[in-house]
Amino acid sequence: IYGGERVYAAGADIKEMSDMGYTEMLSHGHLLQEFTREIAKIGKPTVSAITGVALGGGLELALSTDLRFCADNAKLGQPEILLGIIPGAGGTQRLARLVGPAKAKDLIYTGRFVSASEALEIGLVDQVHAADEVYAKAVEWAKSFVGAASVALRVAKDVIDRGLEVDLQTGLEIERAGFTGLFATEDQKNGMTSFMENGPGKAQFTGK
Repeated sequence: IYGGERVYAAGADIKEMSDMGYTEMLSHGHLLQEFTREIAKIGKPTVSAITGVALGGGLELALSTDLRFCADNAKLGQPEILLGIIPGAGGTQRLARLVGPAKAKDLIYTGRFVSASEALEIGLVDQVHAADEVYAKAVEWAKSFVGAASVALRVAKDVIDRGLEVDLQTGLEIERAGFTGLFATEDQKNGMTSFMENGPGKAQFTGK
């Protein structure tokens, strides 16, 4: 996901939201979470190429992707507290799961912006690149999965994400179901046959 050279995403339209009351937000607020939830559910590897700023809902959008590549001059933050509200599109939950509750509380309580270097240090982003390179680096990472075992990738993502929501034993059961289920796919047969005949990394996967 890429917003352009100057900005990744600056968040919601504050002017529009300022006119909304409790009843209106009660009926519309779920759409904010549904949007980021659908991004998170994409059954392929996803990456955000963050340039400029990723603030509020913009950062929540980035949090819904698998990885975040960040320009070295970017600023990130959850400044909703400065408006008298809290993040409402998954920020309180995904941020805490990513960087830990203490760091998430610091960012959400203060509403402060963090630099690319601090974001990398606390695990908020995964890579930092020059601003004119970050998009290309994200595309390069995404392209590395062309021709990969797409069914296994989808299962891996689902198992990891679902496992984060449950206790360890339940997570292991989810993993076992995903692992064994892949033995009913053509990709598993192709991958293992190719490994035995040609060595690793040469399988031709069909996505079936």
